[in-house]
Amino acid sequence: MTSAMDEGTESPRATINADMGESIGIHSFGNDEPLLEFVDTVNVAGGLHAGDPSGIARTVESALSAGVTVGAHPGLPDIAGFGRRVMQISPVEARDLVRYQVGAVHAFVTAGGGALDHIKPHGALFGMMAKDAELMNALCDVALDYGVPVYGLANTEHETVAHARGVTFVSEFYVDLDYAPDGTVRVNRAGIGRDIGEVETRARRALREGRTTATDGTEISVRPESFCVHSDLPNAPEVARAVRSVIEE
Repeated sequence: MTSAMDEGTESPRATINADMGESIGIHSFGNDEPLLEFVDTVNVAGGLHAGDPSGIARTVESALSAGVTVGAHPGLPDIAGFGRRVMQISPVEARDLVRYQVGAVHAFVTAGGGALDHIKPHGALFGMMAKDAELMNALCDVALDYGVPVYGLANTEHETVAHARGVTFVSEFYVDLDYAPDGTVRVNRAGIGRDIGEVETRARRALREGRTTATDGTEISVRPESFCVHSDLPNAPEVARAVRSVIEE
């Protein structure tokens, strides 16, 4: 098989995305504004795991003003658990949850003169869809409604189902989360930062070798088309700056 590199052209440069708009009412979370200097696109919470109408509006306005594209970040209806606890839901329920939240973000994006860029599930829903084809199909139903790509993990149901449904797939790499042996990611407790040297090493290896190491030492194949940086890391802007530096190398 001939690759783009074999033909003398370069592969598209990796991007950086960040989860944003996860504040609620008077409670503010994340490093949203500082991150806009380093990211290419953002994933805005749709109001069920976090976020509210005014927060969505502010986040979308800030991103568009900074020239950053906006995607929707639907999660499970679990504000107390920040959408990071697994729930038993049917594919129909999953589709309804996703459509509800994507619709909210889309409304604010179009009102601001932008266009919805993508959909990326959040937290436990992200992990559930990586392993359950029926749930991932529910997300693809909505992605097809809007004609946008989905973000997810390579070599999981995220990618398999997206390709089967004809939905453009963007493969992510996580520099601030640990990988399980099956190639899925483990959600960390909020507020835990990552060592910048480790971030640079992981990002560089992912780009150059297409590999990373799971928590048990297993070597995992990855494809970093977009690097995710979580805004709730205390040093999120520094992490994003480090990833940007590696991409520019």
